[in-house]
Amino acid sequence: MLGLPLAPLRIEAYDISNLGPTDTVGSMVVFEDGLPKRSDYRRFEVRGVPGQDDFASMEEVLRRRLARLVAASDGRSQAGPGDGRRRPGRFAYPPSLIVVDGGRGQLAVAERVLAEHGLAIPAVGLAKRLEEVYLPGQPQPLVIPRGSEALFVLQHLRDEAHRFAITYHRAKREKRALRSPLDDVPGVGPTRKKALLKRFGSLARLRTATVEEIRGTPGVGPVLAMIVYDHLHRPDAPATTPSELVAAARRAG
Repeated sequence: MLGLPLAPLRIEAYDISNLGPTDTVGSMVVFEDGLPKRSDYRRFEVRGVPGQDDFASMEEVLRRRLARLVAASDGRSQAGPGDGRRRPGRFAYPPSLIVVDGGRGQLAVAERVLAEHGLAIPAVGLAKRLEEVYLPGQPQPLVIPRGSEALFVLQHLRDEAHRFAITYHRAKREKRALRSPLDDVPGVGPTRKKALLKRFGSLARLRTATVEEIRGTPGVGPVLAMIVYDHLHRPDAPATTPSELVAAARRAG
């Protein structure tokens, strides 16, 4: 259906997920012989794109992945006779087809990044609205008959990439929602954090507690109690040194 020179035995599909200007992520899913190869799936945290820009985010994800591919290929070509048995890296296997979630704009991004890296890997874009397939150099999209095996494979790829990206995005968002100022306090790990919140019921109540009250929490000694108190009440002040805290704790008994 796509007129490829070779059968796409390894296909990589990419998707971008965001719900606003934060926590933009990308996904790469891999199908080999038409079936998912989950051990090769990869997640990307988009770092270099301010705000919400799906095209720039897709460009960053593809650039990072293809740079790894080129680096792995260079490493293999420069390996000596004794390196022949080294296992290829995670990104060392080139795909025979790249599928990007989206239309002509996303495909243009993929073509540009492939050209920058000197790679002749076929790429297509799959638009959600009418399940149209965009091919390089063709002004009109290809409409694959509904119900065909070819369209089913592409839809499965696209949906799997979307699912994988959404799952990662939700995990990052939930982790950020559960983050607490206590996570930044030296010496307060998950167990002590749980003990403090269990004793005081909320972070707001913990903020109103005295050093002695914080000290009464199981696993929290006088020095750590002063560190917690200092961190919660003077977040913008210069950090108190450990020696100062130890001296203060001794004075407090």
